[in-house]
Amino acid sequence: MPEKEERSIGELIANLASETGTLVRQEIALAKVELGQKATRIGSNIAQLAIGGAVAYAALLALLAGVIGLLATAMAWWAAAIIVAVAVGIVGAVMISKALDSLKRTELAPRQTVETLKEDAQWAKQQVK
Repeated sequence: MPEKEERSIGELIANLASETGTLVRQEIALAKVELGQKATRIGSNIAQLAIGGAVAYAALLALLAGVIGLLATAMAWWAAAIIVAVAVGIVGAVMISKALDSLKRTELAPRQTVETLKEDAQWAKQQVK
C-alpha cells in the first residue's frame, strides 16, 4: 500500500478553494436547469389560463348574441345561442380552474438545488474536521 503524501496547509486550502469553486458552479448550473423546467411549466399554465379566458370571452359574446336575439325577435335562434354560450362558458371555466390550480401547486424554489447545497454543507463540515 503506497504511503499517503503529506500536503501542506496551503496546498490543502488551495485544493479546498478549487473544489469549492467547482461545486458552486455546478450548483448554479443545477439551479438554472431546475428553474428553467419550472418556468416551462408555468408558461404552459399561463397559456392555458389565457386560452380559458378567451373561451370564456367567446361565451360572453354568444350569451349577449342570445339575449339580443331574444329581445329583437323572440325567434328560436336565440335558444341555440344561449345553449352554445352555456356550453362554451363551462369549457372556459373548467380550463381556467385547472390552470389556476396548477399554478397554485407549482413550487418556485429549486428544491433539488437546496437539498444538494445542504449535502455540500455537510460534506464541507466533515472535510474541516
